[in-house]
Amino acid sequence: MFITIQELQTVMYNYQIIEITEHNDDIALQAIDAAIEEVRSYLAPNNKKEFDDGRPLYDVDKIFEATGNDRNALIVRYCLSIAAWYICELANVDIIHEQVKERYDRAIAWLKSVVKGDANPRLPILNTDNNGEAGSSKKPFRYGSRPKFNHEGDNETYFNKRN
Repeated sequence: MFITIQELQTVMYNYQIIEITEHNDDIALQAIDAAIEEVRSYLAPNNKKEFDDGRPLYDVDKIFEATGNDRNALIVRYCLSIAAWYICELANVDIIHEQVKERYDRAIAWLKSVVKGDANPRLPILNTDNNGEAGSSKKPFRYGSRPKFNHEGDNETYFNKRN
């Protein structure tokens, strides 16, 4: 398992988890599974054309199969923060709701920056070629245009020189 119930104690106190879940480990496990699935959905490549621009495609299965110290610490932390959010949805027992919400928002913002290519986490990369088979990844490219050229300042000078 990628995350255990005991690791939730790094983002919530044990008595808070017990009070909210009423000693039902299934609730905590369901929150953990939902958090992992949410993080997985951000990191998994999809079929949108924008993902063909050369951004790294992460090997999501390998990321979440890791255990112990082989796991990416930031992914673990954000999964725990999101799981805490799902647990806190049940009740607000001595927990500062704004603090949990802030951690959740920060985790989602970071995942979005990873998807856009702005963040550079140390995660396993899934290399594929154009046919979807393992191999070399695509090279990124840029496109665009130059700023619009404006003649307004030059017209007066041009006409004054001609007359």
